[in-house]
Amino acid sequence: MTDRITLDHGSGGRASHDLLESVFLSAFDNPALAAMEDSALLCLGMERLAFTTDSYVVDPLFFPGGNIGDLAVNGTVNDLAMRGASPLYLSVGMIIEEGFAIADLTTIAATMRRAADLAGVRIVAGDTKVVPAGKADRLFINTSGIGAIGDEVNIAAANGRPGDKILLSGTMADHGVTILCQRQGLAISGGFTSDTAPLHGLVATMLAAAPGAVRVLRDPTRGGVATTLKELALASNQGVVVDEAALPIRDDVRGACDLLGLDPLYLANEGKLLAFVAPEAADRVLAAVRHHPRGADGAIIGELVADHPGQVVLATRIGGRRRLDMLHGQPLPRIC
Repeated sequence: MTDRITLDHGSGGRASHDLLESVFLSAFDNPALAAMEDSALLCLGMERLAFTTDSYVVDPLFFPGGNIGDLAVNGTVNDLAMRGASPLYLSVGMIIEEGFAIADLTTIAATMRRAADLAGVRIVAGDTKVVPAGKADRLFINTSGIGAIGDEVNIAAANGRPGDKILLSGTMADHGVTILCQRQGLAISGGFTSDTAPLHGLVATMLAAAPGAVRVLRDPTRGGVATTLKELALASNQGVVVDEAALPIRDDVRGACDLLGLDPLYLANEGKLLAFVAPEAADRVLAAVRHHPRGADGAIIGELVADHPGQVVLATRIGGRRRLDMLHGQPLPRIC
């Protein structure tokens, strides 16, 4: 830990993890927060609710495949879905810099409405603050969400068991590469577009295909697939082995990463999920994922093992092994 906040602390990687533990968990410690899930599990009488909040500072605000508005709605819907919840209600907070174009704000609000309608959720509360020019960067959005969790659903990061198969619902690094190319004006050949999308429908399909078999869900946003798997390995106290040859990635995204010296395992995704699935049901769940519009490129990319608990190992194409840790540093700030 340094004595000042750096961009690394917003990466979703090692610095973010250390900041959460040293400052926020110690200050706000309680069982719901200590679980460190994408959303908190709250019990109100006989009802189980998922509650989450997130803030969006992506740069640029508009990018191929979406803008900050649908990114905010989809991201919060997905955090609820990663507990197996059915999203119900959202709140929206806007921090707007003086001078921001009302036409752009109107477009973003309309996009948020369409994204909410598509996800079947309602935006029921909000807040707006305007700060002087130079005191923010155009527009920041906070979204919070509530969803209902069925009695039979038990999704938590600590549920992973040796032998569980690891499922990735589609190609990785699409969002990260799209934002990078758009922000820097890179003329790299490829049809780069963000994968921002709601995932609760895909989750419902997976749960219905094999009740009780999906043990863990997480969307690999900041820090990418590698950082997310490291977090889950620690939470479940299991080892993870990833098969590099099985990782789904678009050829143009791979080419861009090779050209720029980036590892796609550490780049953000906004419409993909990782799942730990009981081995006897993995093929059934994968088939259901591939039949869903959000999961056509889904793949089994590895498994949990009793060896090396808390560690993630990549089995490379050439027969070697490489340890994957949380993201160090900040290859691309303000990704979401």
